[in-house]
Amino acid sequence: MHAWEAIQTAVDEIEAHLFEEMKTQDLADQVSLSSFYFQKLFKRLVGKSPQEYIQLRRLAKAAEALKQQDCRIVDLALEYGFSSHAHFTRAFKEAYGLTPSAYRQNQPRLNTLIKPEIALAYQHLDEDVPLLLDDFLMEIKRKTFNSAKTFIGVEAEVSIAGQIPMGESTGIDMPGELWTSFHHEKAKLSDYISPDYELGMSYQADPQKETFTYFAGAPLITACPKLSDFTTVTLPKGEYIVCKLEAETFEMLVTDILDKAGKYLFGTWLPAHQLHVDPFSAEKYSLIKDHGYQMEIWIKIQGE
Repeated sequence: MHAWEAIQTAVDEIEAHLFEEMKTQDLADQVSLSSFYFQKLFKRLVGKSPQEYIQLRRLAKAAEALKQQDCRIVDLALEYGFSSHAHFTRAFKEAYGLTPSAYRQNQPRLNTLIKPEIALAYQHLDEDVPLLLDDFLMEIKRKTFNSAKTFIGVEAEVSIAGQIPMGESTGIDMPGELWTSFHHEKAKLSDYISPDYELGMSYQADPQKETFTYFAGAPLITACPKLSDFTTVTLPKGEYIVCKLEAETFEMLVTDILDKAGKYLFGTWLPAHQLHVDPFSAEKYSLIKDHGYQMEIWIKIQGE
């Protein structure tokens, strides 16, 4: 068994018994590793210690339940593996910056930790060859855009450290909140934008401030008199790597699958192909219902 297979097995075991008591030594024994090497490999491949992972996954599930269930927080805390209301509240606030009751009341979008697809990092995906995984379809190809395209929407500065997968930190999902803001204002632009898709863009990273700018918007198709109320950005012409994703639900597509695909694309695929890209990426979300739930990640090849 490869080391990554052992850790994937441990992750699967954790997920199957997420709300039960689990000791690190027991997990290590199940995959025939010493506790020392198990913890070392787990941290390297998952990015968290086993106990950190367990707590953050429990919090992710509890956050979903807080939105959907009208139950007492103390009952939910005990159901999801926390020893008390105080323990749950403290852990939730440490992870997301607000208490469970405040989250239930306001329901901002959160960066939660997802179950990793460790095996994906060891997959070789050729261009133009679809790869079907457990819960999504992925295909990577090159596309050339012969002309620049303008988009209109809203933007904000985002902390790199506070976003999964870039900074590997939980908290408020600021790009997600920006999409909420854009959708509140989108009706004002209905006569000037394409109804076929929307675009998110990450760019203008500031290493000193450890931030980047995120844009949420739609293609501008005709002159708009309300330009001063919004932000316009241009997607430059050139050669792009395009990663197409398909999933069964939109929610899964823009959370778990976007996270997994982004990690694979930037952490495995691009380095393996020795490609250098410009410091920005774009996410194209199809709004055509006949296409199902689809999106694309666009990355411009440097110098192209």
